[in-house]
Amino acid sequence: MTTDKDRHLGTAERSGDTTRRRVLTGVAGVAAAGAAAATAAAVVGRDAMATTKEAKTRATYADPANPGLPKVDMNIEPGRTALVVVDPQIDFLDDKGVSWGVVGESVTEHGVVDNLERLFIAAKATDMPVVVSPHYYYPQDHNWKFEGTLERVMHDIKMFDRADPLSLKGFEGSGADWMPQYKKYIEDGKTIVCSPHKVYGPEQNDLVLQLRKIGMDKVILAGMSANLCVESHMRELLETGFEVAVVRDATAGAKVPEGDGYLAALINFRMIANAVWWTDEAVQRITQGA
Repeated sequence: MTTDKDRHLGTAERSGDTTRRRVLTGVAGVAAAGAAAATAAAVVGRDAMATTKEAKTRATYADPANPGLPKVDMNIEPGRTALVVVDPQIDFLDDKGVSWGVVGESVTEHGVVDNLERLFIAAKATDMPVVVSPHYYYPQDHNWKFEGTLERVMHDIKMFDRADPLSLKGFEGSGADWMPQYKKYIEDGKTIVCSPHKVYGPEQNDLVLQLRKIGMDKVILAGMSANLCVESHMRELLETGFEVAVVRDATAGAKVPEGDGYLAALINFRMIANAVWWTDEAVQRITQGA
């Protein structure tokens, strides 16, 4: 028989947010005793912990107090602006994904999973076009004769693997599949899902074509991962004549001995993008610009 405790624990295990997991586990532990006061305190504690964690993260990656570069921005214009989400897939964003060991800390501290959903919701509510640029590897891709450093890693850990370009056998729930909470937005019959990009940028898929064909020349960019696919998409879109605003807390990067991928990307976002926004700002702009 499934108890309230089991349901609470199941919910926590599906969450990539370790803070939420600790709080919900604590709540489940006292639920049997009917400790309503403890439950309320746990909710307050969760909010306080989240706020503290968010403040610490923002301080770590804060913009310079005295910037040396000019401030530029991008205006949202209906009929010209699209939300582009890169790789909103299990292997990047779920704690069971094959890359979680290196990206999980960054995904969690920036609240990327929830922030991406907030962007989906805002775009859908205002009829802003949503375009997804996914990453898939098929069996033939494992026959490449040479690879870059992280290409080799992705191939070795079978990241984004699919059995066949024309078959969805084994796709449901695999690392290549969408995060479950995003499916209702991506599979609504309106979202454009591009052909897969193969390394980092969209040069080998139809993202630019799809955007041009629906009259878009401004992009709000988010997804995974910051210094690889997101930065590569930003650069290619800029080179092909788009304005690009990057949502800084709707992306994350690997943390490895070689460095912090998110910080590396953030520096380049500041130097290259037309705008760098927080999710709160992006959602507000999408809503007001509708």
